[in-house]
Parts: sequence; structure tokens; C-alpha cells
Amino acid sequence: MVILEFLKSLIDNFGAAIIVPIIIGIIALIFRVKPQKAFLSALYAGVSLEGISLMVGAFTPIITPLVQNMSVVMKGLTGVNLRVFDVGWQATSLVAFSTSAGMIYLGLGIVLQTVLFLIKWTKCFQPSDLWNNYSYMVWGAMVIAVTGNFPLGIACMVLCNLYSLLVADMLANRWSNYYQYPNCTIIAMHNIEPGIFAIVLDPVLNLIGMNKIKLNPQSIQEKIGWLGEPMTIGFILGFIIGLLGNINKLATMQAWGSIFTAAVATAAVMAIFPSITGFFAQAFAPITEGARQFMGDTNDREWFIAVNDAVGYGEPATLTCGLLLMPIMVIIAFFLPGNQTLPVVDLVAIPYMVEGLVAVYNGNMAKVIVTGMIWFSIGLLMCSATAPIFTEVAKDAGYAIPAGAAMITSFNILGKPLVGLVFFAFLSNNPVMIGLAVVIYAVAYIVYRTHAKGIEAHLEKMAMKNAGSPGTEDLAEA
Repeated sequence: MVILEFLKSLIDNFGAAIIVPIIIGIIALIFRVKPQKAFLSALYAGVSLEGISLMVGAFTPIITPLVQNMSVVMKGLTGVNLRVFDVGWQATSLVAFSTSAGMIYLGLGIVLQTVLFLIKWTKCFQPSDLWNNYSYMVWGAMVIAVTGNFPLGIACMVLCNLYSLLVADMLANRWSNYYQYPNCTIIAMHNIEPGIFAIVLDPVLNLIGMNKIKLNPQSIQEKIGWLGEPMTIGFILGFIIGLLGNINKLATMQAWGSIFTAAVATAAVMAIFPSITGFFAQAFAPITEGARQFMGDTNDREWFIAVNDAVGYGEPATLTCGLLLMPIMVIIAFFLPGNQTLPVVDLVAIPYMVEGLVAVYNGNMAKVIVTGMIWFSIGLLMCSATAPIFTEVAKDAGYAIPAGAAMITSFNILGKPLVGLVFFAFLSNNPVMIGLAVVIYAVAYIVYRTHAKGIEAHLEKMAMKNAGSPGTEDLAEA
């Protein structure tokens, strides 16, 4: 228990920008990377994470008031009062790491994920993204809060982790190929889960011709020149968000100051983020090269290092789709039957949330937007359904509920339909439902392991069908 408390203290006091580089440095040394290169790899990762944190931290206070005012306008127009407030993934991680279940899984997760990699149950080495384990902790903590059954909550975390590893294994090649990080992939369930829905929906979207829509940052820039530059697109998107956020006070100078501030800030995000995420490539290059040599010396296996999903945030299609979905999801929230959730803080996390979609669709922004609208709408309903439980867990952990909010949630972490279904199976405390969740995983795992190459080849073929996508010719006539 002392070791777990020490690990928790490290995470609480140092944060991702310190913890993740330390882990990366250790992994580099294990893979026989020279100490000076291992240090630089760790430093590049730390600089990248801190740079992204500073950018998102500066961007959030600009966007959040606009979203809140937009919600006030929408409430006036629709008469809908959304009672669940999205406090963001940062607050959710603090709640998760503050629970006893979270502390237990901090240690258990490292052991489980390492063992699964060593016995070749998975090809993804997850401990390198230790920070994101909090998403499993939240679901397990909620099971314990309702049932009072501690082992049941831990079992829920383990099964959610197993599901995320299965999805990550399936999408690893596709993510690595699209984002151009060799032998790297994201693994956090809250950001890779939508990729499964993309696989299911893709044939339907192709039937209506969406694969022939040549809509990606490269094609936009080719067609409209300087207006298609990422910085210009950012300015236009920021202007639209600012306009919607000030729609009820456009006659004031203050409103136009806010609009242009949002426009320039969004342009800055679009221009600067790719440079920051470029540092990640320098962080992982020595590790992947060292790992190739190391694996070659030990055995012949396919492997991927789990990386923080921040590495994909600044990719042009990812960031553009995320920015477009911000106002869209606010508007949908007020018209979605049964929804009680107002997405606010986690809106700036949408670029993280679409990475699985962008990878599967190979940058086809039209597909990403349509799929995102559907999947994240279901996510809002999941947030609404779990908000009462999460609010109680947060209160018990000492989190102060914002004034005016009846309940709280995280649009990014708790708006996950597949994980939510596993959670409700454990919440029922019904052996049949829990057994069903386990059986579905076991069947899916066996099917994937026996057809892995065929499934991954199919995903690549799916990706190449999108007109004008990176790595393809113009297939509009295909």
C-alpha cells in the first residue's frame, strides 16, 4: 500500500508532463538506447506534453465562455435546461486518482498490462501511457459506489482494460500508418473506442457515396489556395465559434473583441499545434529504432508502444474536425431527446476523441463529422445516464460541484457507449449480464487473434477507398 500511495503522490504532484517522460526514458534504456538519446527522447516528450498543456490551457478559457453563452442562448430558444455540467477530463482524472479503487488499479494496471504484453496476449505495450489509466478507474469506482462490492469494481476495470487493448490491437496499424508514428498507437479507451463504430458505419457511408467526397486539409488547400491554409481555416472556424458564442450581443464592442480573439486564438492553435506534436516524433524515433533491434535480438513479433493521444491532436484533419464538432455538439445537446448533458470543458478534447475516426477513415473529414455527430450524441446520453453516480463519487472524493450544476460528468471520459455497456453489466451485479460481457470479449478476442492479418488488411483497404486521402490517388472514379 505504501508503494501505491507513493505512485499516487508522484502522479498528483508531477503530472503527465513529468511522469510520461520518465516512463519513456526507462523504456528507452530497456531497449538499449544510449543514455544521452534516452534523455533527449524523454525531454522531447515532456516538452511536447507541456507545450500541448499550455496551448489547451490557454485556449480553454477563450472557448468555454463562448460555449456557456451559446448554451444560454439555446436555452432561451428551446426552453431546455440541461442539468448535467461537463467538468472535463482533467477534473475526472483528479476524482479517479482520489478513490481507493483508483489507487489499487494504479499498481494493478501496470502489472496486468506488462504481463499481457510479455505473454503476447496483446501487441501493445500500455504502461508507456500509464497516465490514461484513470479512465478505467472512474468506471470501477462507480461500480463500487453503487454495489459496495470492491472486487466487482476492480473486475470491471480489468475487463474495460482488456476491451481497450483489443480495440487498440485492431486499430494499431491503421493509427500508426495515418499519423505516421512507426510502431506507436493510442490505447486510451475513451479516445480509441469510436474507431469501432467507424468500422461498422463505413460500408453504409460508402453506399451513399461519402467515400467519394474529397474533403481533407490537403484537398481543401489545393482547391482554395491560401484560404485552405490551416491557419486560415483556424481563423474562420474560430470566428464562427466566436460569432455563435456572442450571437445575443453583436451590437457591443466587447462581443467583437471576443469574436476576433477566438478567431486569432484558433488560428494560433491550428498553426502551432503541428509543430508541437512534431516533437513527439523526435521523442519516439530512438525508442522505436532501439525496440526494433531489441525485438530482433529476442524474438520475432509485432509490437506497438502506447503513446499519449496528444500526439495526434494537432494533425490538420483531426484538429479541423474537432473544432467543427465543438459548436455542432452544443446545438445537438439541446435537441437530443433524453439528453441532460451540456458539453463544455471537454469540447476542447474533441480532437482527441476523433482520432480513432480519423485513422479509420484515413482523413475523410466528411465521414468523421457525420460519424462524430452520431457517436458523440449517443455519448451525451451515456453521460446523462451515469451523471448521478459520478456526481456522488466526485463528492465523496472531495470535488466541489460547480455553482448552478445539479450534476457533473466528463463528455470525453464518460460519454463512451461501449464501455458504458460493460459498466452497466457490472452495475447490475447480475452474474448473467457480467458473464455475457466476458463472453463477448472472449469471442471477439478469439476472432481477432485468428483473423488478425485479414482484419487489418481489410481496414487498410477500407481506408484506401476514400477519395484523395493521404497515401491514395484520387479514387473518386473508383
